[in-house]
Amino acid sequence: MHAQSETRHNPDHQIETARLLLLANETYGRSNQSDTAYAQRVAARIECREQLQSLLMRTPENAQAQGLMGRVEMDDGNLQKARNLFDNSLKLQSDQAQQYINLGYWALKVERPARAEQYFSQALQHERQSASAFGGIAHAKRLQNQFDVAYLHYRTLIRSGHANTRVYSAMLECASHLSVHNADPLLRADAITLLNQGHLAHQKIGRFICEILRQHYAPATTGAMDELAAAANDELLLLALNQILLPDPAVESLITSLRRQLVKHIADSGELEDGLQQLALGLGRYAERTGYALATKDDEQQLAAIINFNLQAQFNQGDSPEAVAGSVIISALYGALFHQNFAAKLGQWNLVDWPLAMQPLMAASYYDRAWEEAVKQNFAEKADELHLDRDDTPQAWPAWAELNNNTETSLRVLMANELGLSVEQLPATLRLMVCGCQSGQRALELARYLSDVEVIAVDESLANVARGSAMAEATDIDNIVFWPWSLAQRFIADGHQVHWVEIGRLPSPAMADLSLANLVDQVAASGAVVHLHTDMAEQTRGDKQIRRLISEHNLEPRRNTLQQLRRMVLNNRSGDLWQSLLQDENFYSLGGCHDRWFRPQSEQQLKSVLAMVSNEVQWKLIKARDEDGHSLATGPVQQQIREEALGSHVQSLLGQQLSVYFQRRR
Repeated sequence: MHAQSETRHNPDHQIETARLLLLANETYGRSNQSDTAYAQRVAARIECREQLQSLLMRTPENAQAQGLMGRVEMDDGNLQKARNLFDNSLKLQSDQAQQYINLGYWALKVERPARAEQYFSQALQHERQSASAFGGIAHAKRLQNQFDVAYLHYRTLIRSGHANTRVYSAMLECASHLSVHNADPLLRADAITLLNQGHLAHQKIGRFICEILRQHYAPATTGAMDELAAAANDELLLLALNQILLPDPAVESLITSLRRQLVKHIADSGELEDGLQQLALGLGRYAERTGYALATKDDEQQLAAIINFNLQAQFNQGDSPEAVAGSVIISALYGALFHQNFAAKLGQWNLVDWPLAMQPLMAASYYDRAWEEAVKQNFAEKADELHLDRDDTPQAWPAWAELNNNTETSLRVLMANELGLSVEQLPATLRLMVCGCQSGQRALELARYLSDVEVIAVDESLANVARGSAMAEATDIDNIVFWPWSLAQRFIADGHQVHWVEIGRLPSPAMADLSLANLVDQVAASGAVVHLHTDMAEQTRGDKQIRRLISEHNLEPRRNTLQQLRRMVLNNRSGDLWQSLLQDENFYSLGGCHDRWFRPQSEQQLKSVLAMVSNEVQWKLIKARDEDGHSLATGPVQQQIREEALGSHVQSLLGQQLSVYFQRRR
């Protein structure tokens, strides 16, 4: 023992120990880089574990090495081992800020954010300038729904140079929960910063940005301001028009007014001035995103018709893209270029032939739609669209541009660590089905961020199938297919099965011949997981009233009908009947209105699925979360399901905002 002690205090031994610890830290850093492929991160973590094992054989009481091994164990899902290692490290050396940070992240993993906050605060006591500890407090505050406090923490991190994708993503999440009651230049600057960051799901902060814009353009603040000139130089408004939906009646009125003022100015001056071009392009992209939901006056429609007629003549004369650019922009303010009579003429040019600033608008209004139309031709359901006017073709919905930012992982790891399931018998590649994928955002996120899956995404809207397929090709995600239900039913009838079923938007009553419960029962292999939500969106009093009107008057899902129904709601916006509907961002697009009013989700489909999984012989509830994502004890939820299935008078699970996971027993 004396000889070993002397060896450990030998300078050469200490230098070698420090070198090995530095090497292990560098290796762990590679394993923890979110932009690195999952397989490479796992390989680095294995290498780090081996390095630490060798190091701890040399110096078993090395506090830093034990703490780092705890991080490795935590990343591998071994949370109790990790906790023990962190505690042992602190016993050996009690003043380590890093170990309190590690314990903070451990507490976040086990869903104890208040305890995590305490650990991070202890870390700051030992290292007052620790950005990791300060950021940890922000995460803990956010998970305790203290969004305003967390938001200010994230702002501080960004302004002090400690920003990364996770910080921006978390700040965006907090912003989606904030209310803005006064004009605040700092909030406006924050919003601009977030919208300028790529790879964020910016649509989450649509309402936040609306509140900022509403304060800025309020009549009391605008006064004699030239609204058109102010909007043309408003960076926040221009970014928002180009990227997101703005779900607010007042902001929609502002945008509608700006479009009208712009077109009137152009008609009076005879040209689209350089200073107004960015605003015109932004308004065009926004109109396309809403499915052309914005109200249009008769004189605007007449002007748009004249411009379209003149464009046809210009194309026949062989005018170049530069020569027709201004007129094309104005046309795109009122309708998709792909649906105009001159659309075939646009096909003679590639997207890059147009002026650079116009290309995003041209892509959205013509080229992307042409791409999606080509996808539709592969499916028999295309025949159902042939009788529709071009303007009445359903819009893919929801509109989105960016996937939520996540770190690549493995479905097998999630099943083992998050759900506590045995995965040894599962194949290397798992098959996952998303039922009701809508326009594909969630399905594409699963395909991109899970390294071991093949995804089958299914929806009853052919527009959604086409949009998802096009987005998958555009983003080089090749482990996913988008199908209409007819193809999925054929796939299931052929005996194919999957290892995970994700139930998104429910089929509508129009799909009376489809039983989602039966399909899930057939496609779910032994041990498969079914994930669903127990509530249904789009059930406001206003929605139910509009569906009654549609039924009573036999209304058809045409563009004019949808615009008239929206106008009725907006004209009566002060009435209690419409308040919840006006709070729903899906109302601010014709695609969203079409789905909720003419293709509503079927409550009977959800009831049937819940009845199926209530069979405890075949299904086991393995996890339940509330609307905030917090885990719930499964016992009470299972008891409620059991009593409801037996006909007891208990509160129905249907309508509660729960996220539940069931595993097939056999």
